[in-house]
Amino acid sequence: MKNLARQHIATLLDRARRLRILVVGDVMLDHFIWGRVTRISPEAPVPVVELLRESQMPGGAANVARNLSALGARVELLGVTGRDAAGRQLLTLLEADRVDCRHWLSIARRATTCKTRIIAHQQQVARVDRETPGDLDSSSTERLLEGVRQRLPGAAAVIVGDYGKGVVTQALLNELRSLCRQQGTWLSLDPKPVRHLDLAGLSLITPNRKETFELAGLDDARRGEEPLADTSLSQAVNQLMSTFAPALLLVTLGDQGMLLCRRGRPPFHIPTAAQEVFDVSGAGDTVIASFTLAIAAGASPADAAVFSNHAAGVVVGKVGTAVVTPAELLVRFSASR
Repeated sequence: MKNLARQHIATLLDRARRLRILVVGDVMLDHFIWGRVTRISPEAPVPVVELLRESQMPGGAANVARNLSALGARVELLGVTGRDAAGRQLLTLLEADRVDCRHWLSIARRATTCKTRIIAHQQQVARVDRETPGDLDSSSTERLLEGVRQRLPGAAAVIVGDYGKGVVTQALLNELRSLCRQQGTWLSLDPKPVRHLDLAGLSLITPNRKETFELAGLDDARRGEEPLADTSLSQAVNQLMSTFAPALLLVTLGDQGMLLCRRGRPPFHIPTAAQEVFDVSGAGDTVIASFTLAIAAGASPADAAVFSNHAAGVVVGKVGTAVVTPAELLVRFSASR
């Protein structure tokens, strides 16, 4: 695997502190109930979880913003919450993480998306979702876009976090794409195939393997091959490059690492940097945040892929949606030499 010198990483992280990045998309609150199981319920064959503690963290596009801030960038988040306790708690958490939320929307008729995960002995037992289904209305979309228009000049990049909660509509994406082209601004997107959006002409798309096949409209005939020898994966990648023509396609492959795809060049495989995996929640958020930040700081696509692979390797070694700090990343690169 290609490695990067610690000094190069330090330079990228230093440049990151001078960058301002916009994050637009579906924000949510990740609520964790931590407990232990000592018996099965007499009412039904389900475990009884004894509550030990609770915690809350920003999720979705809010976790992307949190990851950027942890790596030193100035971050402005444009999303939608309800006028409820979950929305207020999310704002409090993001303010503590130094994320600027002045341009997001609070809408009375929508509930703040909240995912409650019940975890016992480091294993997820169940998840409960609270959300308002359906797309954001056109008036609210325009208000969100007005915030983007105000803040886009001088921004190093825009990241769109689509988690299928209704904020990232085709109208929103079309205008973001147009605005970024006019300004010459990098535009990254983490797609959700269920949305069936036209993703053509973006700077970066970061699907995982399952999403890659869904976006390509193909079945995954995986046979356990190495990514560069995986013909089914190659076919899906070629389909996406042909259909959407992104400048870069970064496919995350779990324990097989990542595959970086560029027009006119052979794919570049980066083996996983994870040493221990406790929780993959939010790892995709770390990937798109760290890759985009590295590109904005002047890294080549290959170096950005290695950078983001190591960043993800840190967060999957933590339980719950997590972030990586510059100090952790520098230690990780020093240890990998």
